[in-house]
Amino acid sequence: MKLPVNLINDKNNNRRMLSIAVVIIATVINILMVYAVEVHDVPIFMGMIGTIAVASIAGLFPGICTAFATSVLCSFLNEKSVYFSIINMLIAIYTTWFVRKYSLKNIRKVLAFSMTSAVFSGLLSTFIQWTLLRDPLLRKLDEMAHYISGASGFSFFPSFLLTNILVNIPDKIVACIIVVILFRFISPEVISGIEDGAWKQRPLSNGEIKYLRKWSSDIRCTVKMRNTLSLVVSSLIIVLAMGWIGISLYADYIKREETENAWNAVRFAAEMIDADRVEDYLRNGESAEGYNETKDILSNIKKTAFGVEYLYVMKFEEDGCHVVFDVDTDKDEGYKAGTVVAFEPAFIPHLNSFFEGKEVKPIESDDISGWVLTIYHPVRNRTGKTVCYAGADVSLEDMHEYIRFFVIKVVLMLSGVYLLVISYALWTSGAYSTYPISSMAACMDSLAKNVDDQEKLDENVMIIQKLGIHTGDEVEKLYHAICSVTEKTSEQLKNVRRLSDYTSKMQDGLILTMADMVDRRDTNTGTHVHKTSAYVKIIVEGLKKKGYYPEKLTEKYMSDVIRSAPLHDVGKIRISDTILNKHGKLTDEEFEIMKSHTTAGREIMENAISTVNGENYLKEARNMAAYHHERWDGNGYPEGLHGEAIPLSARIMAVADVFEALTSERVYKAPYSLEQAVEFLKEGAGSRFDAKCVEVFVDALPEVRVIYRKYIG
Repeated sequence: MKLPVNLINDKNNNRRMLSIAVVIIATVINILMVYAVEVHDVPIFMGMIGTIAVASIAGLFPGICTAFATSVLCSFLNEKSVYFSIINMLIAIYTTWFVRKYSLKNIRKVLAFSMTSAVFSGLLSTFIQWTLLRDPLLRKLDEMAHYISGASGFSFFPSFLLTNILVNIPDKIVACIIVVILFRFISPEVISGIEDGAWKQRPLSNGEIKYLRKWSSDIRCTVKMRNTLSLVVSSLIIVLAMGWIGISLYADYIKREETENAWNAVRFAAEMIDADRVEDYLRNGESAEGYNETKDILSNIKKTAFGVEYLYVMKFEEDGCHVVFDVDTDKDEGYKAGTVVAFEPAFIPHLNSFFEGKEVKPIESDDISGWVLTIYHPVRNRTGKTVCYAGADVSLEDMHEYIRFFVIKVVLMLSGVYLLVISYALWTSGAYSTYPISSMAACMDSLAKNVDDQEKLDENVMIIQKLGIHTGDEVEKLYHAICSVTEKTSEQLKNVRRLSDYTSKMQDGLILTMADMVDRRDTNTGTHVHKTSAYVKIIVEGLKKKGYYPEKLTEKYMSDVIRSAPLHDVGKIRISDTILNKHGKLTDEEFEIMKSHTTAGREIMENAISTVNGENYLKEARNMAAYHHERWDGNGYPEGLHGEAIPLSARIMAVADVFEALTSERVYKAPYSLEQAVEFLKEGAGSRFDAKCVEVFVDALPEVRVIYRKYIG
């Protein structure tokens, strides 16, 4: 019976709301635990309790949602938390897999999960803190690592790694204990309700899911595989594109900002320098009037210019760069006023511009000062003549290092977002398309295979209707169309089968009536038709059980042979009553006429076949009528066929016909006993009869006796 759509929707809405409530509660628990750790400055991680509990009870996607929400919200307490969201989400995935495969119902499994997840978390968090961020998540971690290093004699890195593993263990053990308690005290119905919240159809059991996977194992590319690949690739492209664009824009912004700061710094510095005293500054340095005051002003300019590594003033002459001011120069080191510095290679193409006092574009170089971008601005006197240049260096190495850390942080954050997007996409894909389509396809495949079995057909129709797919899209419309088609098809096939059964019974009745009419003309044979038909059925079924002639003995063929058996002597209708009912032995001429009933039967059946367009059961009736007097050794009639050249149905009828004739009374002979008749068949096996047909007939003697006694009495 088809479930009401409203009832299904209400039930699934309740399950979905329950799943959402569980995620919210678990996230709040995680945040409270993290807050407690932060407030009391306790060196342990306690932000995974709710995540592990949800992943264990509600499944993969709710667990991932809890992990991501916890990491994002906890960043308000510790800004570094968001960079570790990928670890929390991977633990949610591992928890789901572990619980489904091993469960957490005994202490060994709890310890195994706690230790493996703690080691996994410790290794990944150490890699992120030590290699990528170069900064510990918790301040106390450094202190603990130094203490362990001093106490054990280990170097700092293994001590830091061990510390990260140890601080993860309490979190995992507490989470496992809570899960064990929840599984013990929460009813299985509630847990099933939480787990089933994602389904857009009747929830499938693990056995049904395994069956679907096995059923689709021979498909080269399943809907799930294609959807998964499409989602992973498209999401990865989007994330990479967004990440690349964001990083590129940020790098351009940083470079522009620091370059702009450098321009402002050199312009401001140029305004603060008294151009008329530059020569005095070069000759006398710090002893020149106003030199130290000007240098202090330049130093303050540098301090306020973000990103400026060096600030200096130089005069370009033919012999080199003459230092006027070098803000970073100490009294004992570096360039002092009047020092001549050789031109760096990157400046040589621009020397003419410097000598002529023109504006110079930013110069990128990797020489004495490292990899820097240098900005120059001319310092002009009252007449507008350039007397020197104020220069500022922006360190590109520091800029790229800063951008590298930015990229790492973006990658860590985007990896969590990417995993969340993928899990959501796979969850919705599975709920809205993969499982509904697979379920319908498997049911339709089973229905197609069992279309000849009305009982199994009706069962498949009920299974399809009980799927209860309610995706609210084209898949649901397809489902309702399939339900309607299968139901109507089942009813139509029922009607066809009823009509077919009625027609078949009518045909069988006509066959028996016609055969009985022929049989009654022969006063010697009596109930010959009924007995031979029963014996044929025994032989056919015996051959099937033994596995003989498997390519031939289909259900259809067996039915055709059994139904056609009464017509094997139909040719006797053309034999005169004088010969047919003669008391005593036939003459040679009369026997030749009697033998013609085989060819006459063949002609009658061939005419019937042409009339009804070659029904199979009539073809076997023709074979039995024509060849049931052929012998295995080739000495029979009418064509002297031998061995398997004789149609199988005729070889079967030969055994049944001779046995019935031997055990029946005739006006010209007394009946053989059953034992005598069986012995005759055994002696003729391989010469007169097909040995396999004799074998199965003899093996079925208990059934043969039932028929024999029925008609003998």
